[in-house]
Amino acid sequence: MQFVAATDAYNDFRRGMLQWWDDGFDLLLTPTITRLSPRVGEIVPSADKPMDAFMRSGALLPFCVPFNITGQPAISLPLHMSAEGLPVGVQLVADAGREDVLIRVAAQLEAAVDWSARRPPLHA
Repeated sequence: MQFVAATDAYNDFRRGMLQWWDDGFDLLLTPTITRLSPRVGEIVPSADKPMDAFMRSGALLPFCVPFNITGQPAISLPLHMSAEGLPVGVQLVADAGREDVLIRVAAQLEAAVDWSARRPPLHA
């Protein structure tokens, strides 16, 4: 019974999300993560608490989860730099099956922002 209820909830969520696109929107813009990038090793699981890393990553990625669930195409682009010189990601999401819109807009943003030339500072 719980499986059926969970499947129904998933399908309701997916239909609701897809309705948003039917209302005339082309792209959704969100942050990629909730804060600056984690330090290397910050999300590594430990043997005694293997789920802690999963929970920490979930807290960082709440904007990505809905589209992983619904299967919509999304991309994260480093459109900003923090005061510390770290890239700040912006997520673009398109309607299901509209990877073409997502890739065209991402290509235009890459040409305008030219993030490939940016390098964060090295810390020893």
